[in-house]
Amino acid sequence: MMNHNRLQLLPKAEKAIKKLTKKDAALKQRLIEALRQILTDPAEAGEAKTGDLAGVYGYDIYHQGVNYEIAYFIDQDDSGYVVVVVLVGTRENFYEELKRYIKTNQAPFSKP
Repeated sequence: MMNHNRLQLLPKAEKAIKKLTKKDAALKQRLIEALRQILTDPAEAGEAKTGDLAGVYGYDIYHQGVNYEIAYFIDQDDSGYVVVVVLVGTRENFYEELKRYIKTNQAPFSKP
């Protein structure tokens, strides 16, 4: 069966990727590879979070001594899975920022 998973970057994630990769082509390539891997098998690629972040997956990238995180959740539509990337950034304060973002933007996370 063909893989029909799709990627959706929320505006905050898209902005963060542009900012992080502006002067770092190698990091941009690492992020692209990570997103491809996540799209291939979203539930297995990342680590399922618990507690306040239940339903969110975290994917780690280690690049030039810095730990980067990709936070996403998995939705589904008629054509397959939709991997929604919520936030991308360095590990420092990442989960606090993610919790704040989720709290103020409940809509994308609410299931019907």
